[in-house]
Amino acid sequence: MGWQVPETFLFDPEPAVRETALKLYHQAQPLGILSPHGHVPPSLLADPNARFLHPTELLVRHDHYIFRLLYSQGIPLESLGVGVPEGQYDPLKAWEIFCRNFHLFDGTPTGLWLRLELTQLFGVSEKPSAKNARGIYEQIQAALDTPAFTPRALFKKFQVEVLATTDAPEDDVSLHLQAQRDGYRVIPTFRPDRLLQVLRPDWKARLGRLEAATNRSIERYGELLEALIERRRVFKQAGATATDHSTANVRIEPLSDAEAERLFARALTGQISPEEAEQLEAHALFDQARLSAEVDGLVMQLHLGVTRNHNRALFERLGEDMGADIPHAVDWTRGLRPLLNEFGHSPLRLILFTLDESTYSRELAPLAGHYPGVRLGAPWWYFDSVLGMERYLDAVSETATLHNTAGFNDDTRAFASIPARHEVWRRVVANWLARRVERGILELEEAHRLMRLAAYDLAAQAYGLEGVRVG
Repeated sequence: MGWQVPETFLFDPEPAVRETALKLYHQAQPLGILSPHGHVPPSLLADPNARFLHPTELLVRHDHYIFRLLYSQGIPLESLGVGVPEGQYDPLKAWEIFCRNFHLFDGTPTGLWLRLELTQLFGVSEKPSAKNARGIYEQIQAALDTPAFTPRALFKKFQVEVLATTDAPEDDVSLHLQAQRDGYRVIPTFRPDRLLQVLRPDWKARLGRLEAATNRSIERYGELLEALIERRRVFKQAGATATDHSTANVRIEPLSDAEAERLFARALTGQISPEEAEQLEAHALFDQARLSAEVDGLVMQLHLGVTRNHNRALFERLGEDMGADIPHAVDWTRGLRPLLNEFGHSPLRLILFTLDESTYSRELAPLAGHYPGVRLGAPWWYFDSVLGMERYLDAVSETATLHNTAGFNDDTRAFASIPARHEVWRRVVANWLARRVERGILELEEAHRLMRLAAYDLAAQAYGLEGVRVG
């Protein structure tokens, strides 16, 4: 029979549950994909002539789920082409390393995504290994060389209706506009982290790029805020519906205008302390929430409780996003209280993501189950997995209800994994609902309604993406 994905993939072995799960999954299959948060570069869809060069570029070197695990086994990232300019590494050798170590992904979410991608998209019928690495490489390369496997062709094949990218305020949104003019709904997401975290080594350079993008001098905090307001307006005109923010701690509270200006002045002269920098960032995030609530209505996403670039040597050698983002504990209840007391009952829509599962039932589900403006984001990073999704659904569904969640987003840099990740989510939800039908917790009609919500509608509602179908 070969390496394949059966129709009952990820479903319960108990016949009644499996049958119900299959019906629920089939209900969701025709639905398009909303990808409201991710990191695919907009250039892939803006250029009608864009191509994926080879299998290693498409499947390995941009997917930190893959290269993170290989790195943990002592495989140098450079040997996989990670952080190395195209033409300065051998993509076939990198692919052979990947295939030789494919067994490392057994039983992992990455292994499931790869199985779906390789079998369903490329027709691969053997599990990758050292023996068949070259043959699979050539099979995928032959497909990539055809018009049916360009980024734009795959966008349509995957039934992607909306693809949101993640962009710095100073980034040019013309690529998004070009894709939209050609019928591909690719929208930016406003992420100002690097301009709000003043201890970053590149902060001054980022500030200079923002000055160039807005044609203004930024020498005061108030001037930074005005520049960010201008760029938020530009992003919204380009289709943005959301902002995204990642910070180490849940500390979002305002300062006086005078204190914010004092701290910003210290940042400009390089004299600001870590504690002062944290206070200024907390104030700036509070201002970003205020803008969402009172000015432009952009949804505010918070990805908190993670130490970014934990591996200092790797960061200094290859830069950011090398798979070294490590979770740490945060206090959501106390940390969000100033923000929620000010804006939790306003039009602000706040989507919360965590890397600490213990906070789902203890803090996040109760917060989302009370404040009208709060929604819970999909299981993120380490919990974007079968068991992680099941634990998430168990932890939040009774307190917050699914109605106070934001559905699913794939949060991926790996373009080809988008449909695979959504398929895993839909299959897991179908099976989870089917179990509750068999136990009498849900009626079958209720399960069908919740299936539709989890597969599509909740994301559309949470991110303001209703009515954006293309083509």
